[in-house]
Amino acid sequence: MIQYALKCSHGHGFDSWFQSAAAYDKLRAAGMVVCAICGDQHVEKAVMTPRVRPARNAVDTPKSPPEPQGEAVPLNVPRNAAEHALAELRKRVEDNSDYVGREFASEARKMHLGDAPARAIYGEAKLDEARALVEDGVPVAPLPFVPNRKAN
Repeated sequence: MIQYALKCSHGHGFDSWFQSAAAYDKLRAAGMVVCAICGDQHVEKAVMTPRVRPARNAVDTPKSPPEPQGEAVPLNVPRNAAEHALAELRKRVEDNSDYVGREFASEARKMHLGDAPARAIYGEAKLDEARALVEDGVPVAPLPFVPNRKAN
């Protein structure tokens, strides 16, 4: 397979894949290579830079890390508004709910059926367990973070 950068007579640029260079020439001669934007049949190869992979046995030279700008910030510190919002949500969930770990599905089902007292819980469930809870009408929602595992 080969990828070409192409350009029509109207100046639209687009990429397309071909089985080989000969296949491109054959399709172009038959008028089957057309602009993906306007349908123009006057399409030519555009100038492009080749993608060259290093040899499989080539040794990667380590790249120097980017220069820090300003003070270095630890990775666990929120850096923008979205990260601050997620950190606040995590704090609220952890402060106002009971962590039930991998027993989340069974605890949620027990509360839904009235076999356990209702309370706010969070934990972990496999995809099929969560899907079964939703199908059975148990009110659950995924969290946008992975809970910290607490040792009980």
